[in-house]
Amino acid sequence: MTTQPVDYIATRERVRAYLDRAFLGLEARPVGESVLYDSVKQKLMESDARLVAHYYVDPQIQQLAEETDGLVADSLEMARFGARTNTRRLIVAGVSFMGETAKILSPTKQVYMPTLEATCSLDVGCPENEFRAFCDSHPDREVVVYANTSAAVKARADWVVTSSIAVDLISALAMDGKKLIWAPDRYLGRYVQKQTGVDMLIWDSACVVHEEFRLHDLDALQSVYPDAGLLVHPESPEEMIDRADAVGSTTQLIDAAARLQNPSFIVATDKGIFYKMQQQVPEKLLIAAPTRGAGGTCQSCAHCPWMAMNRLSGIDRLLDTWPDSCEVLVDEKLAAQAMKPLTRMLKFKAPYAE
Repeated sequence: MTTQPVDYIATRERVRAYLDRAFLGLEARPVGESVLYDSVKQKLMESDARLVAHYYVDPQIQQLAEETDGLVADSLEMARFGARTNTRRLIVAGVSFMGETAKILSPTKQVYMPTLEATCSLDVGCPENEFRAFCDSHPDREVVVYANTSAAVKARADWVVTSSIAVDLISALAMDGKKLIWAPDRYLGRYVQKQTGVDMLIWDSACVVHEEFRLHDLDALQSVYPDAGLLVHPESPEEMIDRADAVGSTTQLIDAAARLQNPSFIVATDKGIFYKMQQQVPEKLLIAAPTRGAGGTCQSCAHCPWMAMNRLSGIDRLLDTWPDSCEVLVDEKLAAQAMKPLTRMLKFKAPYAE
């Protein structure tokens, strides 16, 4: 069962407004950036901070995290690493909900981001006031939200899930006879619903990157690379998921590239993942799945514009001045409310941890 609780056109316009701001925030890469990289690396190593970076940020930011005793990972492992490290400050290279989650799990640390303007279309497409009203109108249902949501939306939920455990957790709730509300990604929601058969109302929002993947030019690409496996993130349209050789979270797709015997892979997720994936399979060819066909422009290679806002120059500024405008703050009461479903998720995930 699927519902459309908000005006989808209005939601898309809201997302587009944020996208426009995101692109305006992208300055050209400066000449001599290798010099800046070395300088930032030295400052970071001498600081009381650690850098955690998501798989989707630019490769040089991922490399910087690796070379300074930080971490490159998915959103959940980023937050868990922050809670484990004993440094006073944490720099989160990702998008806003990742910074919030890190702060909630590490309340005594100062958490910073290169820019707080780096948001997420799933977050923008699920406003807290509209979502709360929708949940209140269905009091008989448990609320499950994807990690890609604001702290305020998490605070209204019974459960938080990542894409890596969504099917397992929803299956467990379905076996208990629970009726659910799911938010915010409709493609991931439909995928989970199809896998589990659960009675679930699905919020209508989507990732602006994964939503663009289509089959219309994939056939031509697969004819050029007939032995290539297809790796698809479950935030993608159903037609892509149905064609995939492996469907999964960022970490699961990296693992699949190593596990499957194909000599090459067409990868339907943000191109930032290629950095870590290629480390795992240096002998294999990785090909970006098309989003707008061979005639496409920038969208023919998927990359989140908000992830791209994480720049060396922003990290350099943090290390020099630690500006208040880049510090992630979460209201204590709100953080306590959001911590409840996050804790339930962590306890559920624990048996699966490596």
